[in-house]
Amino acid sequence: MRFARLSASSNVTSFEQARTLGGFFLPEVHISSSDSFDQALKRFNKMVQQSGVLAEARRREHYEPPSIRRKKKAAAKRRKSLKNAQRG
Repeated sequence: MRFARLSASSNVTSFEQARTLGGFFLPEVHISSSDSFDQALKRFNKMVQQSGVLAEARRREHYEPPSIRRKKKAAAKRRKSLKNAQRG
């Protein structure tokens, strides 16, 4: 199994700041001597999930024309409004 060291830019301190600044935030886990590999891997996976790196990669996997994006957005909006209307 191969692991790469991923690091954040030095001026960004949290996931939210990275998102609001429009910068890239790559998760990084520092392993101390008391940590096991499994614990570090769990922390890393959680950070990756929170940062949205994989979701973004899946979203960008295939090119989606702007017209398709608009259609998907409109369909999601319709679904959400129907769901809210059924609720009450």
